[in-house]
Amino acid sequence: MGLIRGSVTLANPTRPELVPLPVSALADTGAVHLCIPEHLAIQLELAELERREVVLADGRRRTVPYVGPVEVRFGNRRCFTGAMVLGTEVLLGAIPMEDMDLVLRPQLQSLEVNPESPNLPTSVAMRVKDRKHRAPVDAGSA
Repeated sequence: MGLIRGSVTLANPTRPELVPLPVSALADTGAVHLCIPEHLAIQLELAELERREVVLADGRRRTVPYVGPVEVRFGNRRCFTGAMVLGTEVLLGAIPMEDMDLVLRPQLQSLEVNPESPNLPTSVAMRVKDRKHRAPVDAGSA
């Protein structure tokens, strides 16, 4: 399987006068957060909220700026998140992909809106145990 990229748009919701930036993002389910290069954080005038320690793919640890908020748009979806300032390309991790209900299609090497919920993102907000059966059930069906 090759690398899967998707076209996303990044914006600073606290600065609506700034032009949103269309970018190519590497979709990485092994990563958790959105990561953006420093030049994008500067262009979007994102505030550094704190510094965070990250573990890189090779096991090394680094302290990097955590900036935000960032609005991420893909198709008819959007989410608001923070971003690690790291690397030379945009990396779309599991949190923003889950938040927007996106799926990877490895056979097509594409990032897509979940076809099971094409019009509205779906997510699990809470799981509860059914007292009678002791099996987890969706809160909406309990």
